[in-house]
Amino acid sequence: MTRLDITSQIIGAAIKVHRKLGPGLLESAYEACLAYELEKLGLQVQRQKAVPLVYETVKLDCGFRADLVVASRVVVEIKCKEALHPVDHAQLLSHLRLLDLQVGLLINFHVVVLKDGIKRMVNHYHEPAEIAMASVAHS
Repeated sequence: MTRLDITSQIIGAAIKVHRKLGPGLLESAYEACLAYELEKLGLQVQRQKAVPLVYETVKLDCGFRADLVVASRVVVEIKCKEALHPVDHAQLLSHLRLLDLQVGLLINFHVVVLKDGIKRMVNHYHEPAEIAMASVAHS
């Protein structure tokens, strides 16, 4: 199963949860329900996965936790707030970098329509060479 397949399943499950519960609950409620839905789909889900921080040669326990890691490939950060802030994006990117994963979803359940609260983020994104060369040629 590809990361795209996994993210599609996560988004579908999140939409199902949001349709049943609506906005206004705690993050922990959405996390539990989303994990349940993903496990029903046969996906392996780790809740509140410890995110290690290695500084130079020392592994530090700083208490960082990823809300969900799905199929050991996709990080999901769940929020319930009026608007996402740059620090929310930075948190997800940090978790991706520290866990050495490429794809993450930032899902804000505090919206009327869930698609407005979903942000897909990629760590270590590199444009295909032909796209990069085309943008240089047009500069």
